[in-house]
Amino acid sequence: MGRFALSKIFLIDDHAMVREGLHAVLTSAGHTVVGESDTPVGAVKLLQQSGAEVLILDIHLKSFSGLDVLIQIQEHSLPVRTIVLTMSSEPLHLRQALQGGALGYVLKGSPTRELVLAIDSAMQDLQFLSEDVADFRAVPRGLPGALAPEHRLARLSARELQILDGVVRGKTSVVIGLELGLSPKTVETYRSRLMTKLDLSDLPALVRLALQCGILEL
Repeated sequence: MGRFALSKIFLIDDHAMVREGLHAVLTSAGHTVVGESDTPVGAVKLLQQSGAEVLILDIHLKSFSGLDVLIQIQEHSLPVRTIVLTMSSEPLHLRQALQGGALGYVLKGSPTRELVLAIDSAMQDLQFLSEDVADFRAVPRGLPGALAPEHRLARLSARELQILDGVVRGKTSVVIGLELGLSPKTVETYRSRLMTKLDLSDLPALVRLALQCGILEL
């Protein structure tokens, strides 16, 4: 890739030690950390004020989901490139992140060089995935439902994937709504929409699809 592109970076992670470690690694590589937070609350405003070019985001933030930040970034058309830095290698989380607009997906157990490469790739508007999750990269949209089960999930938006994950884990619309900051009625609307997109008529069929796609395990 040649010389790495230096950038202004914002950190969102709920562990202070992780943020401190990232700050040290990134500044030593020549990047500038322009802000950090332990919560996604108010993330859009913070990103706008900081002038960040790259956001490094964890997707598990105490009682919040970092994936909500991706949705907010898209809704506000923020010119920030997002790299998800997480412990999760679950295919569903990878799909949610990439469909939410993330350019990078790096596991916290990966070598530091992977994060540096992910930042450089993002600055060139290129996608970068950790080696351990590269086999689960998102599939193109619009594939026929008769193909492999995981291809059908490519029809869903990032928010719909969040709702699906909650539903198949037995959570009620009220609980899902509290976790995502949505009303139960809105959750029900998303649930109905995703069932239509997947051409499914009941919960058992949705659970079977989740098992086939690796979202749930027996």
